[in-house]
Amino acid sequence: MRPEQTFEFALDRARQRGPVSRLGLAVSGGSDSMAMLVLAAAWAKKVGADLRVATVDHGLRPEAAEEANWVKARCAELGLPHDTLTWADAPSGNVQSAARAARYELLANWAQGLGLDAVAVGHTADDQAETFVMRLARGSGVDGLSAMQDDWQAQKMRWLRPVLATGRDDLRQCLTERGLGWIDDPSNTDARFERVRVRKAMKDLALLGLDRDRLVGTALRMTEARTALEQAALDAAETHAEVILGDVVFDISAYSVLPTETRHRLLTAAIRFVSGAAYRPRYDALKEIEAQVLEGQRRTLSGCVLHQKSGQLVVGRELNALRSEAAQSGESWDGRWVLTGPAHAQVRVLANAISDCPDWRNIGQPRDRLMTTPALFVGDQILAAPAAGFLCEGVTLAGPSKADFLKAILSH
Repeated sequence: MRPEQTFEFALDRARQRGPVSRLGLAVSGGSDSMAMLVLAAAWAKKVGADLRVATVDHGLRPEAAEEANWVKARCAELGLPHDTLTWADAPSGNVQSAARAARYELLANWAQGLGLDAVAVGHTADDQAETFVMRLARGSGVDGLSAMQDDWQAQKMRWLRPVLATGRDDLRQCLTERGLGWIDDPSNTDARFERVRVRKAMKDLALLGLDRDRLVGTALRMTEARTALEQAALDAAETHAEVILGDVVFDISAYSVLPTETRHRLLTAAIRFVSGAAYRPRYDALKEIEAQVLEGQRRTLSGCVLHQKSGQLVVGRELNALRSEAAQSGESWDGRWVLTGPAHAQVRVLANAISDCPDWRNIGQPRDRLMTTPALFVGDQILAAPAAGFLCEGVTLAGPSKADFLKAILSH
């Protein structure tokens, strides 16, 4: 199937899942994203879609601004509006990882500001195979070895990978046939980067039968395995888990006899659900802490406290992780709660102000759990803490539920 057909097929499937009438394109100037730009322009003209293009200038190379201008000129030739998004906060440390995160954040903010339905990025089948090898080298399990998603939600935006099933050589041929060029990023040949080393090793792997298509096929089968494992975890959670005032609690006798893979999926999902963490904890750390908690120890991980209580394994919010969290009345607090009351009040963690809640013992919940729930304050004066039984007329509280947790198991 030619790239044009593959692209149209990908967008047709995407449109079946939701509107894609206003599509953003993340175009760096490299061959993958430039081919995506050309294919998208033809598709948009055919179906009447509206396209917007953005190039992220991370400011890490002096040529980056000039390259963004080059992309802008190519967009002008196609009659497409283009924006350059500049990253002004380059950190020390793992700059590549930070730049990748910043790229998605900048693109999400740009797309939301324009009211776009989705943003397309130019990952290819070659990227899929290279990522599989990189994760295999790191010892990843089923989830890490699963295929990249071609349609997903993150940063409050929908993302698409419409050329994920197409090889890089085919996309370059598409450009060459049209007399169009692209920019070669010098970092793509810098052996200091893991992906470059993997890319160079791909020819040797192909001699062993591990070519791109074989690796992509294995990643797709891993995706099928992950779906089955997620369903097993969901079934276990429906039976053995509850959500109580934001904490996830498991019946420990039932939890402890579940298969290891299911237990670790449940525990990972609970930690991410309670903490709001974007990434799962390191697997070695998760295994170690689970073993310690099952032995009766109290441990912290990723902003959560894990411990046993009354025959339950409890994953609760760590109080210290909440002390700086603040929101206005009616706004989301800690990513999971909405406490609404007088407009001049501020939402903060209840913490030691539980002493000002005379009826908290009547709630029948542990003190440390109640202390991590939200309360309304005016200055240092507590106004209301509904979870702790300190009520005030006109104050409402909405918080995380078991249904939210079950949904999180699959969405992670």
